[in-house]
Amino acid sequence: MATTNRGTIKAFPGFKANDDAEALRKAMKGLGTDEDPIMKILTSRSNAQRQQIDVAFKTLFGRDLVDDLKSELTGKLEKVVVALMTPANMYDAQQLRYATKGAGTTENVLAEILASRSTPEIHHINKVYKEEHGCELEDCITGDTSGYFQRMLVVLAQGNRDPDSKVNDALVEQDAQDLFKAGETKWGTDEEKFITILGTRSNAHLRKVFDRYMTISGYQIEESIDRETSGNLEKLLLAIVKNVRCVPGYFAETLFRAMKGAGTDDDTLIRVMVSRSEIDMLDIRKEYRKHYGKSLYQAIKCDTSGDYRNTLLLICGGDDE
Repeated sequence: MATTNRGTIKAFPGFKANDDAEALRKAMKGLGTDEDPIMKILTSRSNAQRQQIDVAFKTLFGRDLVDDLKSELTGKLEKVVVALMTPANMYDAQQLRYATKGAGTTENVLAEILASRSTPEIHHINKVYKEEHGCELEDCITGDTSGYFQRMLVVLAQGNRDPDSKVNDALVEQDAQDLFKAGETKWGTDEEKFITILGTRSNAHLRKVFDRYMTISGYQIEESIDRETSGNLEKLLLAIVKNVRCVPGYFAETLFRAMKGAGTDDDTLIRVMVSRSEIDMLDIRKEYRKHYGKSLYQAIKCDTSGDYRNTLLLICGGDDE
């Protein structure tokens, strides 16, 4: 599986927080802003190093770096730079908070984050969410969603998935049969079965269940979910299945959809590029090239413009054409 060294952004060798803080101050001082050094520095330092620059900036100039960046930059460039400056361990919790607060719930954000993060990451998100917002993530989800979609999100947010070392062949058979009976063979769908199995079994176990399900039913599990469910629940179940099969593949598809057709879903583009930049961006690029016939780099280049585009391309870290 992908490990943390599959990112495009790594810790910068010979890093000096004070030098970077001074270079950033210089880029923002006086008339007009020099965006170039801002983009280059922030996309070639790890998130942990960016946090040190933040501290150095405050110490040297008595100013808040993020506030200064916000006042100097605008629009999508400002958004991506602020995302880069958000502590990595707080970013997911913050995105989930935005998704449940404010006008309307952004269901796709809830699905994307909760379906793709590992059990330790989910536990960490819960802890940070509580510290930052004074309430449980689960309570915010239940206050803002409903039905089986809500039930599935709550199961994911609890982070009780079995560890990957647990695969029991007898249970694989049982689960595959249960899913088949819960969906294809019955009038109406037994959503509870789908929720329990997809929400708590290990990824390694589920991959075997999906293979067995295919043998029993003659369908891929995705096809059955597509037929048996709809709306937000369908999207969430499919997100879980795709992440169980291949996390970078899921994010490649998420990026493809964000840029497909007229208009770009910039919030998703920024969120995925920033949150995966130190984790598995190299694998996401590989999957993108494989499935969509062009490189992620070229897709971003065609779909965005200006300094915003340049920043995303720096995060992308290379062209696979």
